[in-house]
Amino acid sequence: MDWCSRPSFVILLVVLLLSVAPPAPAPAATPTPAPVPAPSPDAFCNGIYLSYVLEKREKIHPFTSDPADQPYSFGATATVLNHGASDLLSWTLLIPFRHRELIVSVGGGVLTNGSTFPYNTTLDSNATAFSGYPNTDLETAIETANDLSQIGAKITLVGTFFGSPPPSVPLPEFLSLDDPSYSCPRPTVYNDSYAMDTCCLPNPNYVPKETNDTGFLPRLSGDLTISYDVLQSYGSSYLALVTIENHNPLGRLDRWQLSWEWARNEFIYSMKGAYPSVVDVSDCVFGKQGQYYQDLDFSKVLSCKRNPTIVDLTPWRYNDTDLGRIPHCCRNGTILPPEMDPEQAVSAFQVQVYKMPPDLNRSVLFPPVNWNISGTLNPDYQCGQANRVSPTAFPDSSGLDSDSLALASWQVVCNISRPKGASPKCCVSFSAFYNDSVVPCKTCACGCPARTSGPTCNATAATLLLPPEALLVPFDNRTAKALAWAEIKHYNVPSPLPCGDYCGVSINWHVLTNYNKGWSARVTLFNWREDQFADWFLAVRMDKASAGYEQMYSFNGTAMGDNTIFMQGRPGLNYLNGEVNGNNPDSDPRVPGKQQSVISFTKTKTPGIDIIAGDGYPSKVYFNGEECSMPDMIPANWAPRSGGIGLVTLLLLVLAVALVISEP
Repeated sequence: MDWCSRPSFVILLVVLLLSVAPPAPAPAATPTPAPVPAPSPDAFCNGIYLSYVLEKREKIHPFTSDPADQPYSFGATATVLNHGASDLLSWTLLIPFRHRELIVSVGGGVLTNGSTFPYNTTLDSNATAFSGYPNTDLETAIETANDLSQIGAKITLVGTFFGSPPPSVPLPEFLSLDDPSYSCPRPTVYNDSYAMDTCCLPNPNYVPKETNDTGFLPRLSGDLTISYDVLQSYGSSYLALVTIENHNPLGRLDRWQLSWEWARNEFIYSMKGAYPSVVDVSDCVFGKQGQYYQDLDFSKVLSCKRNPTIVDLTPWRYNDTDLGRIPHCCRNGTILPPEMDPEQAVSAFQVQVYKMPPDLNRSVLFPPVNWNISGTLNPDYQCGQANRVSPTAFPDSSGLDSDSLALASWQVVCNISRPKGASPKCCVSFSAFYNDSVVPCKTCACGCPARTSGPTCNATAATLLLPPEALLVPFDNRTAKALAWAEIKHYNVPSPLPCGDYCGVSINWHVLTNYNKGWSARVTLFNWREDQFADWFLAVRMDKASAGYEQMYSFNGTAMGDNTIFMQGRPGLNYLNGEVNGNNPDSDPRVPGKQQSVISFTKTKTPGIDIIAGDGYPSKVYFNGEECSMPDMIPANWAPRSGGIGLVTLLLLVLAVALVISEP
């Protein structure tokens, strides 16, 4: 039988052939799309995006048993990104730290107040301010095609904080801009990534500041301003004019010292109108400046310090063709209030600056950062960073009716401040005709120095009342007078004795007379320093008596606003000399420099004034702009005056006489 001819075999063969045939091609697979990353938080911000990321935290020595005092090193990055429609000019980022952070270094920005490192953030009353450098202005994404280098800035922070051990997240309280045109909501905190961010939007209630056609913000006002004007620019150097202007009626500087920081390795080649306090080129010779400028004669360079200190020249250098001949220069560092002399309220000098790569282009200009200015016995000034402003206009030197504009101008604004823990530099004592004891300056009024040897004194005890003549001798010579006076008056004497006031200048305010229609006072200035004060001034705030001011007899006096009387020496009396030896230096105490005048007041303009109750004493006193330490009390009106008989004594005397007469 032929199996191949059977139908069943044929069917079986077909089935077998189909089973071994290649499988039909599978339908083409649809490709899986790549995962789309979630947009970053700043992608949803149409304003100014701010963020803070804690990137590192490490426990450091010394290890403590109290977790709140354990130090940690940290590294963080703060970001400012302009996603808005307007340029962000001269921006300042506010970060309120809350873990006693010490900032050790900052990259991509600077501390707005120009302080040195390490910086204690607890000194800030609200928040620590950071300004951009070199990106002081942030342009928009529209005009830069979203170039992150032009629309954003990253500030890297390295420092130390205390407490907040893991798993807690030591982040700032919030983030904000120091710009009233923006409103910054509370930030979003991402504890899992140790980060926070916020989006600042334009404030609809803000009235925009006017801008000029140059696109720069107008100049700001302050107690003292510094202009940094580039007059000439070359590929590797430029010439700048630095102008210091005093705008405060009670502000002043004596022997000013101006310092700043070069952030881009610049150095000072030459100056006119001022001079570095230290001429030193070692940093250039052994640094990258010497490697680049190999053909430059560094013996003619003035300063290669990163933080140079500049001082004014003496008046006889003004006509020096090499160092002087700059208007408003060479005044020995004296800047007076504009009310005293507007011409001497300004100081200026020129500086020639050499630049380093990559800034070797005449259009690439950067000002110094971290400005600071101080005087000998003057107010403390807190300076901000330099802000780009419209170019300064200078009158044509040939007399033509035309102005010449600076190539670029920056402004630094400084305001009078008193740092935390800072002590005054002058003090005030009170005395009166109705009390023979003087209320001297407070104990340690100007700070107490650390004593390493010698007798100790009590820095917290109240000062001892003194006889009037004790004001004429230095504190070290007052002990015997004070103890004798305390014994006569039966005053308590602490042990150890109170410390001195340690002030270089003291002022005595003495209520001299008090009658029906007026009263008078006598003010005396004492200079316990060895140097003298030229063109000194004094200002006293009389809260209730200033309206009755009539005349000053030895000084020039002017009634100002804020219940203040401004006084200065007349010609011939405008020098407050320093302390000198007595007639016999071996036995006589040293003698302070003194100036004195009587001031008269009328009561017709101040009805109800009570001189003895305290209205005849100033509430604040300023010497050369420095606010002085004030006494805690005024002379008591119940104390018996010298040479008089008290009421109680008189009654006892009458009673004794009556008893004698009544005896048989």
